[in-house]
Amino acid sequence: MGIVNVTPDSFSDGGLYLDADAAVAHARALALEGADILDVGGESTRPGAEPVPTEEELRRVLGVLERIAAEDWVPTRPTAPAPSADHAYSPHPPRPQISIDTSKAPVARAALAAGAGLVNDVSAFRADPEMAAVVAESGAECCLMHMLGEPRTMQREPRYEDVVDEVKAFLAERLAFAVSQGVSEQRVLLDPGIGLGKTVEHNLELLGRLDELLTLGRPIVIGTSRKSFLDRVGRHGDGPGASRSPRERLAGTVASNVMAFERGASVFRVHEVAPVRDALALAAATLDGRWTQRRTARIPRS
Repeated sequence: MGIVNVTPDSFSDGGLYLDADAAVAHARALALEGADILDVGGESTRPGAEPVPTEEELRRVLGVLERIAAEDWVPTRPTAPAPSADHAYSPHPPRPQISIDTSKAPVARAALAAGAGLVNDVSAFRADPEMAAVVAESGAECCLMHMLGEPRTMQREPRYEDVVDEVKAFLAERLAFAVSQGVSEQRVLLDPGIGLGKTVEHNLELLGRLDELLTLGRPIVIGTSRKSFLDRVGRHGDGPGASRSPRERLAGTVASNVMAFERGASVFRVHEVAPVRDALALAAATLDGRWTQRRTARIPRS
């Protein structure tokens, strides 16, 4: 899942793709690198982020979504593994699924009409009481994520008795709610929300015990890309090299995604697609070729 932030304030690339031309070009580049899903968002969920009015969020994403949907994609993905960054790519990448990253029902509704097929809701249908109905009525797929509170407050001393048990219970409850509202269980993905209302220790515990979430029976999405906890693991003090910019966290991003893959995650939300895909392909070669069995342009149905 390649990230397309159409925002001025995202923590790692805010403002870079606020222009529609830049956002569409970035989406195409991610698809060329092998993204199966393009996740377009117009509201940052970084810690401390302020809410964006519905009208502004729509203004940011709608034209971008329409243009991505109209791109000249190859209709099906080849069965061969994705090439590395050192290889030439087809000028016509396979058609990716389009995802809208929003917690607002009007934005989701407009995005689905514009060509999106997946609603990625960080609030897990809690922020807008109409969201579940929009997803159910459209037949779209959705991703439900765990987040403690809201972006403005989620990192204020987050506490859990057992973070894995509590995140698992939350996701089970939200899955049951979605199904009760008419969303097909087979169209739901679950995301433990790494970095959203969690300390470094919580994030590491979730990654280490990620396989415990597999009993929920749905594909697990993992989103560690460029997050600050990657920079803080194993780094101490305030001296030279004590912190790195988000773009300098690729090694941690790759390592955490490989770890998540080994523990059962099947969708990887990242800023840099090619290096993560290459790392996952190599990891899968040691795990009975699971990457080639899982890789699909749509959400797994089983």
